[in-house]
Amino acid sequence: MVEKNDIKRQMTLYFVFAGVMIGLNYLIQKLNELVIAPFVCQNYGTIEFIHVFYCSVDPFNMSELIGSIIAVGITYIIKFFLDKYIVFKKTGTGIKQTSTEFMKYFGSAILTTIENIGIQFLLTNFLNSPLEISFIIALSIGYLTKFFLDKRYIFNDKLQIEKSKDLID
Repeated sequence: MVEKNDIKRQMTLYFVFAGVMIGLNYLIQKLNELVIAPFVCQNYGTIEFIHVFYCSVDPFNMSELIGSIIAVGITYIIKFFLDKYIVFKKTGTGIKQTSTEFMKYFGSAILTTIENIGIQFLLTNFLNSPLEISFIIALSIGYLTKFFLDKRYIFNDKLQIEKSKDLID
């Protein structure tokens, strides 16, 4: 019973923080769309590299793609610390264990980021979905996948205990 309540608490906190990260992600992407991209493309868009990899809209809107990648990266860094210390209550761990968790977290984040950006890219470019709809759907699916990966493989105390026992035996 206690474990079931703990899972409910973890899921609730995880998805509340995911909602906050979705809001932050949206804010970063809108800032990129309305302020950063126009500034960069207007002032530096004649530089071939910047034009091709950031300002180009043919065949796809590259500034949106880059803005999405940056937004996801920033929110995953913040979310790691929220998940570790608040959701899964992993306190008192050393630098080595935190570094290992951080690397595993980002390994799984790469997979869910590819999933997230791919879904948003498909929805925006092939279904002509507005940014707001695309990113909410994509991030929701990405965070759901990420919760189960984090719970099972990144912040799982039982898994850490079993590995320690294997090393002792």
